[in-house]
Amino acid sequence: MRGDAARGGGSPYFFLSYAHTPRNDIGDTDPNVWVKKLYDGLCAHIMQLTDLPRGVRAGFLDQGMAVGTRWTDELSENLARCKVFVPLYSPRYFISEQCGREWWAFSQRQISHRARGGVTREQAIIPALWVPVEPAHLPHTARDLQFNHVSFGQDYAEEGFYGLTKLRYLRDEYERALYRLAKQIVKVANSTELDEGQVYDEYESLPSAFGAASHPPEFDVTVLACTRADLPQSREPAYYGSLPRDWNPYHPASTRPLGEHAADLVRTMDYKVNIGDFETDADRMLGPGPPRAPGLLLLDRWALGSARGRELMERLCAEQRPWISVMIPHCEDDSGSPRDKRLTALTEKALATRTTEGSGHRTLNGGIRTLDAFGNELQTAVKQAVASYEAHARTYPPMGPHSPPPRLRGPADLA
Repeated sequence: MRGDAARGGGSPYFFLSYAHTPRNDIGDTDPNVWVKKLYDGLCAHIMQLTDLPRGVRAGFLDQGMAVGTRWTDELSENLARCKVFVPLYSPRYFISEQCGREWWAFSQRQISHRARGGVTREQAIIPALWVPVEPAHLPHTARDLQFNHVSFGQDYAEEGFYGLTKLRYLRDEYERALYRLAKQIVKVANSTELDEGQVYDEYESLPSAFGAASHPPEFDVTVLACTRADLPQSREPAYYGSLPRDWNPYHPASTRPLGEHAADLVRTMDYKVNIGDFETDADRMLGPGPPRAPGLLLLDRWALGSARGRELMERLCAEQRPWISVMIPHCEDDSGSPRDKRLTALTEKALATRTTEGSGHRTLNGGIRTLDAFGNELQTAVKQAVASYEAHARTYPPMGPHSPPPRLRGPADLA
């Protein structure tokens, strides 16, 4: 992004995401004043490193939102337009639902950009250390970034900005790390062309990129689709590849297989995702007993034209498995044709048992017509699959010493 683009679109170079520290009883000083100092320093450097005109904000920092207050329009708009997202790591950051939702909202823009064939030479999320956090305590989303904090200085990597602020002998190291972070923000912003994202009205309904304390660690994404080798003669081959998981119903708007796109979206909710094709996964996912993981089945309606496809769907629907959500994307190539009516009839018959309450999530028959609509529907599908999984999964007692139950006293004990 060039400076004139920032001026014309009003897009800040960066969004600084941080966890608000509550005031203590020791003094009246706002403990977040040091974060404001960090933000001001980054903005000052970016003004020097770019051609932004006077009066234009280089970044965005929310200073007014305390825990439990409403997601503001200004915050949502800046998340939708900023070029770089800078999460300020601290132990408090990764237990903040607010911060997790900010991270999730920004990451949707990166995933959408990738699905539409966009190329970025740099990761648009640049983590900064306020207080270093042990790798084992990071959620999957943060661990996957693999950012080299030492590149901003060894003392910075060990102490974080808060430590460099409080230790006077490290003042030069603070300035060095601050300048290097500003340079990295400008570098990434100038090489990143993310589309403007969705402006969310309320954040309470959004998932957190850090997951929840009780959510399962894994999630299955599986695909039941045709391949180019087994397509009917009337079917357009551009949507398919050599494997079922190559299916891309939103071609040419999307350049990626839908299963990979779905897996990326689920990963932003802090799950380890297993992705495969349903013919291979069926024995594992449909085995007897409680579920091993919540799941999402992406159904190509054309696959139901084969006896094998119908058999697999019969196995899924033979028992109540509400922890596997079913999503049915729609190809525009099928709209309004006689074959569309036939596909609709096949799908309704195959999923007839999934029309009752509690039978598991299923989208409208071929109702997901765009990539954006798919992303919005996926949030609901994942949420319902996880809720059903938690209701049906086997639970285990907490680990610890086992004490036998107390023995009732009988006449012999009283003698």
